[in-house]
This record gives sequence, C-alpha cells and structure tokens, in this order.
Amino acid sequence: MSADGNRDLLREHEYDGIQEYDNPTPGWWNLIFLGTFLFAIWYILYHHASTISLSVAQSYEEDIADDLKKRFSAIGDLKPDEPTLLKFMANEEWKIVGASVFKAQCVSCHGPNAAGQIGPNLTDDYYKNVRQLTDIPNVISGGAEAGAMPAWKTRLHPNEVVLVAAYVASLRGKNLPGPRGQEGERIPPWPTPTAKP
Repeated sequence: MSADGNRDLLREHEYDGIQEYDNPTPGWWNLIFLGTFLFAIWYILYHHASTISLSVAQSYEEDIADDLKKRFSAIGDLKPDEPTLLKFMANEEWKIVGASVFKAQCVSCHGPNAAGQIGPNLTDDYYKNVRQLTDIPNVISGGAEAGAMPAWKTRLHPNEVVLVAAYVASLRGKNLPGPRGQEGERIPPWPTPTAKP
C-alpha cells in the first residue's frame, strides 16, 4: 500500500513471472544527477576549454619550480667549480635531486642506469668531452659533439646543472656494461669527494 492508501501500481509487462512496481525515481536522485551534469559542464569549460585554469601538467611544473626555489634557497647559487662538485658528490640528499634531474632529462640518451644508449656510457673511466671534473657541468650547459649532446643551460636551473653534474661524476667507477662499449680516452680519477657538509 502507498502512503495515500492506494495500492502501488504494477507495470503491465511481465517477464518470467516477475512484475515491477511503477515507482518513479526519487526527486533527490534527480537533483543529484542534474547537479553532476551541471558540474561536468562547468568542469569541461573551466579546465579544458578556458585559458584561466592550469592543466595538471602545468600545475605539476609550477609545484616542482616552487619546491626547487625552496630547496635552492637553502644552498644559494652553486658554482660549477671542483670544490662544489666534490662537496655535492658526497651529499646523498642532494645527489637524489641530481638523480631526479638525470631521470627526467638524460635517460633517453644515456639510459636509465647511465650505461649508455644513444649517448656514451657515464659509468666507466673513458670520456670523449671530459678531461677534468669541471668539464662535466660545462658539457651539460653548453652541449657537445656539434649538438648531439644538447645544451641544457636554457632548460635547467644553474643549480640543477651543478647537482646533475655531481650525480653523473659520482657514477664513475661503476663500470656498467653498455651497448656502445668504451668511447673516448681514459682520464685520471676525480679528486676524493669531501665529507658531507
């Protein structure tokens, strides 16, 4: 029985001996459906069709930039000199930052473990464009091999160049096997890294 005393109406059709009541969808359900539909229209117009909002990728890049500004404020502006590189080669916390830059920008050429792919192996003692430790940030910034190694000075923060250079320098001596084999000349070992500051 319904609230007004009348019997609920059964639908005329029957399937396999089963009949349904002809009860309408509740009003609150219709309001929720209408609300989600209107929200979807607003969401598409705001996030996909307008220039007001940021995309997920743009928001991520801004968050990364803000995080780097906060981190870099703790260390100031780094110079690509030997003492700075040695200091950050021994600092595990900042080597993680260098490793993240490497993973984001360098793996397509040097491979995920830096053993070489399109670019040379960075884990052995043989180098094509490097004779001393400070050559690494110079190659990263200015490129090499007539553009085969691109210049990153316009795409990376100067501190990122120093940190990724320190990370790359720390990979030397792992001697991981790579598809390209040894390239360039064997150079003297780096000076001993300084203790963590």
